[in-house]
Amino acid sequence: MDIRQLRYFLAIANEGQITRAAKVLNMEQPPLSRQLKQMEQELNVTLFDRSGHKLKLTHAGEILRQKAEVLVQQFHETIQEVKEVDEGVLGVLSIGSVVSCISLLPPKIGRFRELYPDVTFKIREGDHFLLGKQLEKRNIELIVARLPFEAASESNSYSILPLPSDPFVAILPRDWSLASSHESIKLHELADIPFLTLKTDETTAMHNRVMSECRRHGFEPTVICECSSVAIIIALVASGIGATILPKSVMASFPLSVIKMLPIADIDSESDVGIIWLKDRYLSKSARHFIDMFIEEDLTPLSS
Repeated sequence: MDIRQLRYFLAIANEGQITRAAKVLNMEQPPLSRQLKQMEQELNVTLFDRSGHKLKLTHAGEILRQKAEVLVQQFHETIQEVKEVDEGVLGVLSIGSVVSCISLLPPKIGRFRELYPDVTFKIREGDHFLLGKQLEKRNIELIVARLPFEAASESNSYSILPLPSDPFVAILPRDWSLASSHESIKLHELADIPFLTLKTDETTAMHNRVMSECRRHGFEPTVICECSSVAIIIALVASGIGATILPKSVMASFPLSVIKMLPIADIDSESDVGIIWLKDRYLSKSARHFIDMFIEEDLTPLSS
């Protein structure tokens, strides 16, 4: 069995039909069917249940798919690494970011483009769980996210470069008296107002930190909305629905014409941020240079 056959097998597994897999592979159906039969004969197992309209992986087939995905990816990465030895910094750099960190990317991408104009970017947005899956599948190479990184894999699978911490600020509708009469705010002043919080089903650390701070100051926030979108939360604040607490850097992407950002005078808690990548896995030359831009600012990588 070789890499070519593993690619054939993965195409069939992904498409569920040999006809569709053949089209994806740009080949005829009979040769692909023969290749599958040869693989099953060589392994002496049945890889697909053929009883239904779609081919379904058997237990043996599922094990082979898990291993084949890793092997094919490692083969591809090896080829890329060898090619990059004599190449400059070029190609596509795929980055994932949680929405609350998007504002950190434009200045770095702008600077990177000045240094390496042959590199283009692909940016994916999502929560920790989704981005962790994309990282494992190698659809992205780096993630910019709030810490701790709450993904499905063990924490020792990742290398993390901590970035400067980000203070929490209160975001209120500008026409509220509390916003117009204050240049800073104490946390307990938010005790009786409708509260909006940034949270997903899988990503809860920042939400929990904010809730813990409120309880430490003697009150339980009146949460009227949990939302996974910063843009939606800001729109709700602008409409006078409620207030929220977010890391300060988030607001760089939003106009302050109808909302008011206030420092919180009596909490020291900050939101930690980092760049995450897979430990002991190949990184493209462009990804390494992108990380170097942050390391050059006297930041020290941390493996966890």
